[in-house]
Amino acid sequence: MLLYIHGFNSSPLSDKGVISAQYIQTHFPDVHFEQPQLPSCPHSAMMLLIELVEKALQNGQPLRFIGSSLGGYFASYLAEKYGGRAVLVNPAVKPFELFDEFIGPQYNPYTDEHYQVLPIHKQQVAEFNTEVILHPDRFFVLLQSGDEVLDYRQAVHKYHCCKLILESGGDHSFIGYSDKMAEICDFLFLDK
Repeated sequence: MLLYIHGFNSSPLSDKGVISAQYIQTHFPDVHFEQPQLPSCPHSAMMLLIELVEKALQNGQPLRFIGSSLGGYFASYLAEKYGGRAVLVNPAVKPFELFDEFIGPQYNPYTDEHYQVLPIHKQQVAEFNTEVILHPDRFFVLLQSGDEVLDYRQAVHKYHCCKLILESGGDHSFIGYSDKMAEICDFLFLDK
């Protein structure tokens, strides 16, 4: 199974989500590709992801993840806990430290959902923190220094022992993501 995990206020309909789905469908049509729309509540989002992961494991499917931003944070937790390989694109490292500025009304333009970020959501996100990467061979991290949302240096520090590409410039969306799909899949499907 390949599980694509989108970021905060995003969806499978984001550019990276669509590019990933199309590339996998074209080049790896036999791969079970999951790309859920995550609930806005972090605990509910992780419970959905864990359910998909545990179902894949029960079916004997190898685990593979692509996680963007907050989805990269979630993918780190899942790959460390359950195994598999994870590609993290401009991942959030300590998103719980940023949650105070998002508390209150939010709007997801992809889903047209209006919802509230509550103080408890900060605690929920912090529960899934992987302070130290114990299995660096499981991770491939793609960073751009021009990320206007997250400080890329946090990810460089956390994932320094992993396969990592740091490009100068770019932005949070990761400019040129489609050009990286072959390399992403080479890493994810190393065992195929």
